[in-house]
Amino acid sequence: MEWISEIWNTLWGFLVVLTVVVFFHELGHYLVARINGVRVETFSIGFGPEIVGWTDRKETRWKISLIPLGGYVKFFGDAGAASQPGDDLPELSEEERAVSFHHKRLHQRAAVVFAGPFANFILAIVLLAILFATVGERFTAPEVLEVVPDSAAEEAGIAPGDVIREIDGLAIKRFEDIVAIVIEAPGRPLDVVVERAGEPEFLTVTPREVQEENRSIGRLGIKGGHVGFVKHDPGTAIWLGFKKTFLFAGETLKAVGQIISGRRSTDDLSGPLRIAQISGQVAEQGVASLIFFMAILSINLGLINLFPVPMLDGGHLLIYGIEAVRGRPLGARTLEMVFRVGLGLIVLLIGFVLWNDFKSLGVFQWVGNLF
Repeated sequence: MEWISEIWNTLWGFLVVLTVVVFFHELGHYLVARINGVRVETFSIGFGPEIVGWTDRKETRWKISLIPLGGYVKFFGDAGAASQPGDDLPELSEEERAVSFHHKRLHQRAAVVFAGPFANFILAIVLLAILFATVGERFTAPEVLEVVPDSAAEEAGIAPGDVIREIDGLAIKRFEDIVAIVIEAPGRPLDVVVERAGEPEFLTVTPREVQEENRSIGRLGIKGGHVGFVKHDPGTAIWLGFKKTFLFAGETLKAVGQIISGRRSTDDLSGPLRIAQISGQVAEQGVASLIFFMAILSINLGLINLFPVPMLDGGHLLIYGIEAVRGRPLGARTLEMVFRVGLGLIVLLIGFVLWNDFKSLGVFQWVGNLF
């Protein structure tokens, strides 16, 4: 019965993480829409048929739907979940126009759309700040405990007991700083300052180039100390939450750029199945690990939704930008064509990441063994 336990851990971890992240994304849209006087007809977690729901005093239908792979907020005047203009917009009365999303001013519509991704970044900042204030920030001293024989570090003269203080002019505060610099410098000489017996030593080390996960990375050949956690006061924790959120966002964008340029394999792209598997694995490690993963997923969801692809929030913002330049909205037929292209791109992307998921989880190999 062990497999039942594994499925349960995967399922509940996935549902908790995705539900919280999607809820806050849609809540951002909802709150800013209400501030701007837009009537919200539906707030849904998930897609498809409704499982359970209720209608509040403002006539908004709050519901949980069958397919837990996202969510949406439907505004008055929308044709559907993608917030396309409805065909009946010209026939609306003055009272209805006053609460219609598509009759709001350009900056109001843009604010409503941007609020979703923005809420994801705020959620990530809050979650990370809570972790830094309660569990603490992960910390490893930049001390060399072991040097791998015949490695780049041994060749450069780095010895056990050395404390690495600086690399290429950048101050080193923790072992993770060393890893972050070295991994991006395969085959490139680095000027290193180490503290040895209380005195500075100036060395030059060239990380060896190795292949890992279908890309070239640098490797020094040293091992660090024990992992610890440093708790921070609330103010520092919030600042670090803000800083780490945008650091992780930058790393994600950098990885996307490497995939586009061919420097990184597309195998790194994961879909819902792989996310579900990771959620289950993280859930087994404890609540703190699950919260950290939730923060990372929230950052990624916010970034993905800002990509300028029609159907996504970034696509809507791009259309509003064009409207601002033209001085008038795009025509209905043009919008319909743009949204169809966007839908096609999203379907292709979903198909691609699902293919990666099947390959990563060994589904194709399992099917092949059946024959």
